[in-house]
Amino acid sequence: MNIFHTIILGIVEGLTEFLPISSTAHIDITRSIFSIPATDFIKSFEIIIQLGAILAVLILYWDKIFKSWKYFRNIIIAFIPTGVIGFVLYKLIKSFLLGNNKIEAFALLVGGLIILYFEYKQKKNLEQSSTQAVEDLSFRQLLTLGVVQSLAVIPGVSRSGAVIVGGRIMKISAPVITEFSFLLAIPTMLAATLYDVYKSGLSFSSDQWGTIALGFVVSFIVALFVVKWLINYVKTHSFAIFGWYRIVFSILVFIILFF
Repeated sequence: MNIFHTIILGIVEGLTEFLPISSTAHIDITRSIFSIPATDFIKSFEIIIQLGAILAVLILYWDKIFKSWKYFRNIIIAFIPTGVIGFVLYKLIKSFLLGNNKIEAFALLVGGLIILYFEYKQKKNLEQSSTQAVEDLSFRQLLTLGVVQSLAVIPGVSRSGAVIVGGRIMKISAPVITEFSFLLAIPTMLAATLYDVYKSGLSFSSDQWGTIALGFVVSFIVALFVVKWLINYVKTHSFAIFGWYRIVFSILVFIILFF
C-alpha cells in the first residue's frame, strides 16, 4: 500500500464514519478496488484510522462531554453492551467478517431498505419526538442503543446507521440521535483500537506506523467537516437519501463481485 492508497483510504474513512452508510464496507471495497490484500496489518489499519475520525468528534464536543456528568455518564452506559459483545466476538470479526465483500454488500442492501422503511413510517407518523436532548435519554434507551450499535460488528451494517435507526424507532429526535451516534463512537472505537493494538502485539514496523499515522490524520481532517455538515443536514432533511445510496452502492458491488 503506497502513500496514494493511504490518503484515499483516510479520506473514505473520514467521509463515511458518521454517515449511516458503513465506513468499514467502503474502506474494504476501496481496498479491493486497489487490489490491496486483506492482511492482518491492513485490517488493523482499517480499525485504527477510525480513531482519527473519532478524534474530530472529541474535539468538537469536548465541552459538552467533560462539563456535564450526565452527558458523559450516558455515553459510558450505552457503550457497555457494545464493549462486551465486541470483546467476545473479536476473533470472528477480524478473521472472518472484516474484508468479506459479499457480507458487506448484503448488509448495505438490507440496511438501506430498513432506513427507507423507517423513514416512510416516520413520515406517516407525525407524533413529536419524545427525547429532545442527549441528557434526557433513559437507562433503557441507552442500553438498547448500545445493543443495537453492536450489530455493526457485521461489516456493512454501519455503526451510526444502527444507532440512528434504533433511536428513531424510540422516537428520539433526528438531531439528538445523530449527535449521540457521534458520541457513542468515542469509547467504542477507542476500545476497539486499543484492543487491536494489544492483540497485534505492537508488532508493526516503523513504515507501517507511518502509514497508520498518515491515514489517521487524513481521516481526522475530513471528519471535522463531515460532522459539522451532518448535524446541520438532519435538522431539515430525512435519512432517506442514505438509504437509497446504500441500495445503489450494494447493487454496484454485487455486479462487480459476480460479473
